[in-house]
Amino acid sequence: MTEPTDTIDVLVVDDDFMVARVHRTFVERVPSFRVVGTAHTGEQAIKAVDELRPDLVLLDLYLPDVFGLDVIPRLRTAGHDCDVLVISAAREAEAVRDAVRHGVVDYLLKPFDYEDLQPRLERYATRRGRLLTTVVRGQADVDRALAGAFAPAAGIALPKGMSVETADLIERALRDADGTLSATEAATTTGVSRVSARRYLEYFHDTGHADVALRYGSAGRPERRYSWRA
Repeated sequence: MTEPTDTIDVLVVDDDFMVARVHRTFVERVPSFRVVGTAHTGEQAIKAVDELRPDLVLLDLYLPDVFGLDVIPRLRTAGHDCDVLVISAAREAEAVRDAVRHGVVDYLLKPFDYEDLQPRLERYATRRGRLLTTVVRGQADVDRALAGAFAPAAGIALPKGMSVETADLIERALRDADGTLSATEAATTTGVSRVSARRYLEYFHDTGHADVALRYGSAGRPERRYSWRA
């Protein structure tokens, strides 16, 4: 994998040229992600990884020359440690199990929309950033790094109506904030509504993951400002 940067380089692999173009457009809409190339066969993918050194490969499984998962061990043998996100119409349980055994970071079924891919890429970016920067002081740090994005403790579910993907977004906004963050600012940063942002921020505060402080203005209610608790 390349040296840590703010940009995550992506190789899109799909046998269909038009589909590859659509997926490229989806990826490039997500901040901090950049498509550095496309490939349409397994052999092209291996050559492209060798030349472009992407951080992440979006890998189709039904390629014309080899099965997509067979590309992964060849990449590892060649010394490449790029991550792989499978994008495929393969719904067989065995394909999913094999993908997990090969260490893929996610598995997204075709056809999918931008709204399906976006949270997965953002979750991947969060996990990748933590793995690159984590300092291990105890088991909690290890669990947090391996979980990547925000994840409730085992056996504890998010409240009804809340999603892990949106929790990921709000947590990332809090962690990246220069100082504190209001619900309005969190909404602007993540693209969710202010009401939703406030709900997640309050949840993080209630569960001890975030601190809250009041900022008093010249008139009206004080503004609640949130910060991630390290």
